[in-house]
Amino acid sequence: MNELIVMNSKSLRIVFAGTPDFAAAHLAALLESHHQIIAVYSQPDRPAGRGKKLAASPVKQLAEQNRLPVYQPLTLKDSDAQMELAALKPDLMIVVAYGLLLPQAVLDIPRLGCINVHASLLPRWRGAAPIQRAIEAGDTETGVCVMQMEAGLDTGPVLSRLTCPILPTDTGGSLHDSLAALGAQALLATLEQLAAGNTHAEVQNDTAVTYAQKLGKEEAKLDFSRSATELWQQIRAFNPFPVSWCLLPDGERLRVWHSDHDPKSTNKNPGTVISCDVNGLRIACGKGSLLLTELQLPNRNRMLMRDIVNGQLLALQNGDTLK
Repeated sequence: MNELIVMNSKSLRIVFAGTPDFAAAHLAALLESHHQIIAVYSQPDRPAGRGKKLAASPVKQLAEQNRLPVYQPLTLKDSDAQMELAALKPDLMIVVAYGLLLPQAVLDIPRLGCINVHASLLPRWRGAAPIQRAIEAGDTETGVCVMQMEAGLDTGPVLSRLTCPILPTDTGGSLHDSLAALGAQALLATLEQLAAGNTHAEVQNDTAVTYAQKLGKEEAKLDFSRSATELWQQIRAFNPFPVSWCLLPDGERLRVWHSDHDPKSTNKNPGTVISCDVNGLRIACGKGSLLLTELQLPNRNRMLMRDIVNGQLLALQNGDTLK
């Protein structure tokens, strides 16, 4: 019999744990597989929107649409929550952007342990925001890893990895979507290897570790004393969250969604307006210049610069300063 058919005959009892859209893409792929999703874990409902009404996570919504039981413990360190998980008798727990720490007692419950899909080429960019930090740092390649989970933060041995380029046009949003699809592909292939007992674990090189700290709104402010290349990478990385911004001469906040850059040095002070026309708003930087092409003015939706200029919505002169 063909080896692939043998592997596909082994259906695993899986508990899935995840919360945001990235995780929901993986759950959707699992629902199309031959494996049995016996339960879904997700973060408790959180206030969202202007009305701050409690909203279910994307993973919970997908689970309920498919009539899967959903568990939302505040912590998995509690013995009752651990007993509840153990009663499900899972073969495997899959964790994708869940948001809760799994203590060793939980990692030991499934017969095959717990595996995690992480959006970087480990050991580079362990931590909370690997997609954005890779763009911000100017990496030209990234990917996904499926790892066997340990108690440490993204320290476990890697079972499989797939790579993809980071394009100059990529933003945090576009790369998120690409890696979600790639992660689902890597996850399904890894499940077949696990079901067949045919896995190879690659121990991570701890000397090559970098950490992807959680994104903070305070770091989204553009510092024009930095190079244009660095700011261009930041703007791409922080689109669609938390969105880079600067201050107009009147102190109002200007959000920056898209830009281009020119590494050639200028003789202008950082933050100085070099030109403002339908092609973009060009700003001098510590090295080179930044061309802002899609902006969001105060109390308005995001707009292309040509529409802002044609609508006479931004009164800036050459020599004005942005901060």
